[in-house]
Amino acid sequence: MIHTIVNRRNFTLLFSLFALLLFVSTRPLQAQSAAAAVGGTVTDAIGGVLQNATVNVKNETTGAAKSIQVDSQGHFSFSGLAPGRYSVEVSAPGFSTTRRAVQLNAGQNMDIIVPLNIGDVSQQVTVEANAVGSVAAALAPMDALLDATSARTIITPAFIQNFTSPIADYGEIVNMAPNTFTTSSDGVGLGQSKTYFRGFPDGDYDIDFDGIPFYDTNSPTHHSWAFFPAQSIGSVDFDRSPGSASTIGPTPFGGSIHLLSRDLDPLQNLRVTFAGGSFNTYLYDAQYDSGSFGPGHKLNLTADVHHMQSDGYQTLNLQAQNAGSLKVEYKVSDKTTIAGYSGIVWADANTPNFSATRCQMYGVGAGYNCFITGTTLYPHTGAGINFLLTNNSDPLLYLNKQYNWYHVPTDFEYVTVQSQFGHGFSFEFKPYTYDYDNSEKYSNATTITELPASAFPATPTSPAGTYLGLPVAPCNVAVTKKGVTAIPCAVDKYNSYRKYGEVSRISQVSKFGIFNAGMWYEWANTNRHQYPTDPLNNWTDQLLPNFAEKFVTNSYQPFAEFQWHITSRLNFTPGVKFAYYTVGTKQFADDGKTIGCLVPGPCDPSKNPAINPNAFIANGGSYFSTLPSGSINYRIRNNWSAYVQAAQGSIVPPSSVFDYNQGTTGNVIPPAVLPKQQKNTTYQAGTVLKLKYFTFDADYFHVHFDNSYSSVLNPAGEPVYFLQPSSITQGFEAEANATFGHGLGVYFNGSYDHAVYSGTLNVSCNSGASCTSTTPQLTVAAPSGLWVQQTPSNIETVGATYQHKAWDAAFFDKSIGQQYIDNGAYHNQYTIPRFNMANAFINYTLRTGGRFDQTKFRLSLNNIFNSSSATGITLAGSPVTQNITANGTTYTDPFNTSGPTPINGQDNVSILAGRSIMLSVTFGLAPKR
Repeated sequence: MIHTIVNRRNFTLLFSLFALLLFVSTRPLQAQSAAAAVGGTVTDAIGGVLQNATVNVKNETTGAAKSIQVDSQGHFSFSGLAPGRYSVEVSAPGFSTTRRAVQLNAGQNMDIIVPLNIGDVSQQVTVEANAVGSVAAALAPMDALLDATSARTIITPAFIQNFTSPIADYGEIVNMAPNTFTTSSDGVGLGQSKTYFRGFPDGDYDIDFDGIPFYDTNSPTHHSWAFFPAQSIGSVDFDRSPGSASTIGPTPFGGSIHLLSRDLDPLQNLRVTFAGGSFNTYLYDAQYDSGSFGPGHKLNLTADVHHMQSDGYQTLNLQAQNAGSLKVEYKVSDKTTIAGYSGIVWADANTPNFSATRCQMYGVGAGYNCFITGTTLYPHTGAGINFLLTNNSDPLLYLNKQYNWYHVPTDFEYVTVQSQFGHGFSFEFKPYTYDYDNSEKYSNATTITELPASAFPATPTSPAGTYLGLPVAPCNVAVTKKGVTAIPCAVDKYNSYRKYGEVSRISQVSKFGIFNAGMWYEWANTNRHQYPTDPLNNWTDQLLPNFAEKFVTNSYQPFAEFQWHITSRLNFTPGVKFAYYTVGTKQFADDGKTIGCLVPGPCDPSKNPAINPNAFIANGGSYFSTLPSGSINYRIRNNWSAYVQAAQGSIVPPSSVFDYNQGTTGNVIPPAVLPKQQKNTTYQAGTVLKLKYFTFDADYFHVHFDNSYSSVLNPAGEPVYFLQPSSITQGFEAEANATFGHGLGVYFNGSYDHAVYSGTLNVSCNSGASCTSTTPQLTVAAPSGLWVQQTPSNIETVGATYQHKAWDAAFFDKSIGQQYIDNGAYHNQYTIPRFNMANAFINYTLRTGGRFDQTKFRLSLNNIFNSSSATGITLAGSPVTQNITANGTTYTDPFNTSGPTPINGQDNVSILAGRSIMLSVTFGLAPKR
């Protein structure tokens, strides 16, 4: 610096001479120059004008500043400015502040466009409600957006915090959305829930968290109890379509559930929650918000830790969850932000690995043939399900919780770097990693019903692996005059994967529109096995597993799209995404369940010394899809829009399609011949309207899609994988909110679906040396017109809400229409009648502004009418009549359906969990606001 090379006197003299020369040289120019001006338009990120923005202009040399509000067209103008360098700062409620540096020359009139970015979807909802003056939109628990280009529902933070149980998972959060339903047999937030929409089951749609897809590697399904408990979720952007080209994930097929983390609070806050309720369920939670702190108040963070435990609705289905999350944001500058997230969940359970049969659930008194003579049915608590148990401490009774335990730790981390550049460019880079580690030990004995003692001979008469013609697990079965003694067949199961990936995109906003391009890449390493094991002998594993494999997958999805602002009201967004997926597997010798023991002879180590458990085969393959999309959004009025969309989606295949030896020929599929990738094409059109006291959105959709993989065994015993018949689903969805003043509102959504198969099913490849991919092996009739299973004919939700001052209350009732169920390749064998689920919530919040501001008392009631309706069914056996004869007595085969409906009670039935009540209090320990 200057003071290091000159003394203070010389520095003062030098500075004075420099100032004098500057004054003399510029004074004539200033006298002759004309004043400059700067003006422009403030818009949102998609080009819509903002009417409530404030613009500040500051001369960076003199410090002189001016401030004005934009007009009704979003315009602003500053005139009479001296030439020089200025900073233009634009802000608006709900938007991030944007700054621009401009250089104004003499006489120059500069015109600029300043787009403001919305921080998250919840802010977008607030901004839109304010912009159109819609009270109904501001109070809506769920609603659509005017800029929608597909059937999209925003589930607000208010709905999650006030109108769901404090232990809810994401399945419960989206349960009341249009054309959607979620079921959980053990209760809300307890165990695995299943979510369906438009007839798409889990595995046919994406779920992501803050834009990062998460899913299992063996199939693109999800675990609702892992990764993201309700405390991690701030809001949900639910898109029931393949989305645009920038919608990334392994299955942009049926749609995407975009989970968004909680917003950072600008003020410091500490909240502690205690909750308790049905099934001995307890929750302890602490949440800390730091508010802005540090030099320049550029840092902000939020942290949460909690413990949840429950006996569950089902017997011996104990649950425990310990979790924590941390989200940090640092504003490096006005244009660059760095944020990070870390979440850890440890889930433990004693879940038995099967569902109750109809016989066990309802008993002989309901008319089912349960093969019981002189045996007591003991109650299965909660559901009223019955099991043939005499002593829960008996180690031979496989339901004992010590023979069923899961330990599943997961972690999820990412870092986000966002930066804005000149000329409307912005860049986002988000590297991430997450891990799933599922260690399970569970008993796997078949639920053999107990026959009378007189039915059994003194010595076994059945072949190995069967008992009286019934399939049983590979374990020791002794048949005595007293009946069956079955040592529990148990399974040592492990499923672990670690993923690394990144999501990056670059955007450019101009007067012509918004250009987006980017890439999703992910690498995953998986280790899976299942070994039969003996729980009575220190869990000693069998030498050969049912399967054991390791595989590595790579997913690449580059994309590009352009939202073209044809006019101020008309946007057209074409785009394309390229989905490339590779997998390389190492599959080890097994007992014949998957690829076999890989040596000639029987797969029994006691009879075949050539067996090597370390032997393996390497399989692999790749899939590539080009997925175009296009949409149009037309703003009919400021508060009314319409859209049309066409898009394609695909699904990555399950790892099971590689469960055969690709290196062999003849009686198996030719090497490297894999089933084609599942794809679909969706067409839909809709409209969104927001009036002051009423909002409405509706859409019509038409989806042509291939269905899930299935398989048959060829004569060599190898599986041949194929796609089930294609189908067409079309329907209508509508959603509405209305408010009547004083916080009273009603909500409604309804849908009608028509989903039918559109062809027959052909499986190719016959036995022999002439085997080709076109030689028919199996043809199963699936005539057009049969209903796609688990697609309700109609779904409706009605709700009433009250949100006024300190009170929030709501009632929601969901009605799910009739569904059909398939049994493998046999279609529409059974129906699930219409069922309802109703929930109610009452909350009172202290809003005094004092030290205990925001303390909340919550009462949550789920399934308030205590319905036990069936929600799902797995049919037993195949439609082949077979009876069992033992000691002169004939019994109907309990694994036989023998017709369009089960007749013997051996099918597995899932039912609604019973009524649950949760009472919680959240103590707010906030600084006085």
